[in-house]
Amino acid sequence: MTTQTRIAVVTGSNRGLGYAISRKLSQIGIRVILTSRNETDGLATKQQLFSEGLDVDYHLLDVTDDASVQQFTQWLRETYGKVDILVNNAGVNPTTKPEESSLLTVQLETMRVTFETNVLAVVRISQALIPLMQVENYGRIVNISTEMASLSTIPDDYYPLAPSYRLSKVGVNGITAILAKELQGTNILVNAYSPGWMKTDMGGDQAPFTAEEGAETAVYLATLPDGGAQGQFFAEIRKFGGPVQLQW
Repeated sequence: MTTQTRIAVVTGSNRGLGYAISRKLSQIGIRVILTSRNETDGLATKQQLFSEGLDVDYHLLDVTDDASVQQFTQWLRETYGKVDILVNNAGVNPTTKPEESSLLTVQLETMRVTFETNVLAVVRISQALIPLMQVENYGRIVNISTEMASLSTIPDDYYPLAPSYRLSKVGVNGITAILAKELQGTNILVNAYSPGWMKTDMGGDQAPFTAEEGAETAVYLATLPDGGAQGQFFAEIRKFGGPVQLQW
């Protein structure tokens, strides 16, 4: 690894979309730090990518736990001294629960757990890692969202109501916009995107696209040139054949 190698942290990267993003980033020469809450699963993912000739690293990380994030950040600082890319991928989706068909029946405990993972954890890990980016005045932050979080299209969209998941991703979009405003004028670019409906544990077998296809926009945003998009919400590249911004 050279001093110019970019260092990327992908949360929840032991499977699904996070795995696909990590694989694609590694294939283009970025040093990826795989993370997961389960160390056995994470190390197995690292070994799988090693078997493909991809040199990745791994560290245990629970983004919902302050101590875990602090330990991870200290290890990252001591081992690499910086971080260039953060992909906030870790998340939960309780949409299949019957009570998620209506805001009038949603269980507040389900909503709380969903917000803890999908919203507060994004703030927690961003607070921990952005200072490392500020030292180098370089960073690319990619927040995984969904078209279901577009407030302007909710009245006409055909997606499930899914209040816990949908509102948590509205929160992610808000975090994206606020962070981008705060970091305006720096070389730390913050954007969100919708990967679409994919064949993952979360998306199920009926989904029309693969996680590899869903990862394309993440790689695009993680490797933006200086002066690139800031504080924007993108659709998945495969849908339009290129990067297209969505309405908030």
